[in-house]
Amino acid sequence: RAAPSSKMMENKVFLSFTFYSTILILKMYVVAIITGQVRLRKKAFANPEDALRNGGLQYCREDPDVERCRRAHRNDMENIFPFLFLGAIYSMLDPSPTVARIHFFIFCVGRIVHTIAYLLRLKAPTRSVAYSVAQLPCFSMALQILLATTPYW
Repeated sequence: RAAPSSKMMENKVFLSFTFYSTILILKMYVVAIITGQVRLRKKAFANPEDALRNGGLQYCREDPDVERCRRAHRNDMENIFPFLFLGAIYSMLDPSPTVARIHFFIFCVGRIVHTIAYLLRLKAPTRSVAYSVAQLPCFSMALQILLATTPYW
């Protein structure tokens, strides 16, 4: 196993950010795998060559369950990618490790709950509350980044 550099090990905030970011990336992979499994189960393929391999061109079609999985994945990309940028920059601002960990944890849990609510069709407003809660640490980090960099604009 490759050991992180000693400089990286000194930045506890960045290590925490790395942990939660990796969890979120793995969650996105799981959603992609679920999408593929739903496609196979429902025989709803996006590409003619995939449909032909799995029964015929009539299976080159959309399916509401596949589309739900795709929307969950797209929502992840719209939210997790900005978190990766904000969290990386925020980690360089020397924030309190405890406060930073709380930011990362809230975002991570919010995104996991959001995905579960999306895929399992949990009763409203579960998904929107999870989305909103996950946005709070992002706005906080963005504000702190702007405040730290304002003197340089």
